[in-house]
Amino acid sequence: MEHKPISYDALVIGAGIAGISAALELAETGYTVALVEKEPFIGGRVSRINLYFPKMCPPTCGLEINIKRIKDNDKIKLFTLSEVTEIKGKSGDFKTKIKITPRYIKENADDKQCERAAEAMSQERPNGYNLGMDNTKLVYLPYNNAFPMQYVFDKGSCSDEEAKMLASNFSDVIDLYQKEEIIDLNVKTVIWATGWDPYDAKKIETLGFGKYPGVIRNVEMERLASPSGPDNGKIKVPGSDKEIKTVAFCQCAGSRDELHLEFCSSICCLASMKQAQYIREQYPDADIHIFYIDVRTHGVFEEFYWKTQKDEKIFWHRGKVAKVFQEHGSDTYIVEAEDTITGKLRQAEVDLVVLATGMMPTTSYIPQVDKQVLDRNGFIMEMPETGIHGCGVCTGPKDVATAVRDATGAAIKAIHTIKESK
Repeated sequence: MEHKPISYDALVIGAGIAGISAALELAETGYTVALVEKEPFIGGRVSRINLYFPKMCPPTCGLEINIKRIKDNDKIKLFTLSEVTEIKGKSGDFKTKIKITPRYIKENADDKQCERAAEAMSQERPNGYNLGMDNTKLVYLPYNNAFPMQYVFDKGSCSDEEAKMLASNFSDVIDLYQKEEIIDLNVKTVIWATGWDPYDAKKIETLGFGKYPGVIRNVEMERLASPSGPDNGKIKVPGSDKEIKTVAFCQCAGSRDELHLEFCSSICCLASMKQAQYIREQYPDADIHIFYIDVRTHGVFEEFYWKTQKDEKIFWHRGKVAKVFQEHGSDTYIVEAEDTITGKLRQAEVDLVVLATGMMPTTSYIPQVDKQVLDRNGFIMEMPETGIHGCGVCTGPKDVATAVRDATGAAIKAIHTIKESK
């Protein structure tokens, strides 16, 4: 049987909020789109947020309508558990390869069968959706509102012998005969929307991430506060049921630093203010300390800053945190910074430390990205003549609303590329 490439007008890589928005703008304008996502679900990091700022509404209010639009549009072909392995060619004529990893779930297995299998098996895996703060069974749903709403068997989290045993025990659900598939796509334009990863805070050794359980990042705080999080929305020090009385937010953890990320991630100050509200709602009497270099709240978000400043239980300290440590035998943490206004060394004893880590573009380390379109920090530059466009955090740090607007702009540029290729 002859293997023929499939042709689409555009390839959108990454199905977070930016990739979804770009794909929809193209498809609803009449163009065919292949939307590729490496996770078994779409929504990316936005789906993991507890609440948006400044309105403080959940991400479902933005994702659900977009999921419905995708379901209703036959011009979008969605590939999940898929990765682009090769991009060759030029603007108007790209040859690409997509590797599709199977779910290892039988096509005729229904949700009830999968749920029973998950309940019956003892083997577990770290829950990547909750950043490893809890576990799921090897047969699992990514999260409650996932799309596609399909179970996955995590074959990679067990040995071949264990996988065969589980397939034998749950033969009505698990199918180990499914194989990886490589498909060829011909497209006229490419949109990168692979988003970002939080900076590896373990590289900042003085801040104690990975050493102390009570030192977490802002991304872990979002999952802790979420009703679908590891503790159903109850914020607590990981591994402890101790009530939180004091919290420190450490801004620019790895950002604006030539040894780590030289740029400002633009939304970290706002994220910490939002998360301070999470703390205040659950622990009304808790003291919250925010250590900062400069407070950056661009545009309309300035009002969110002034509202946060009025809270008498939130204390602001101008100074970047130098170190976080624990006294011998203590279950609290000492956060130390030089106050750049008074010049004095300041310490705060807290129960929980939240590091505002920066946004690192995934394009900086994905080998398939054409390096000529990247700036020195790994963000995609404006180079429309290449036929490769970026949107969302691929082009620079930004909030969700700005990422959506950026996706619309990328879709317009992609349409120009498609029209020029005819």
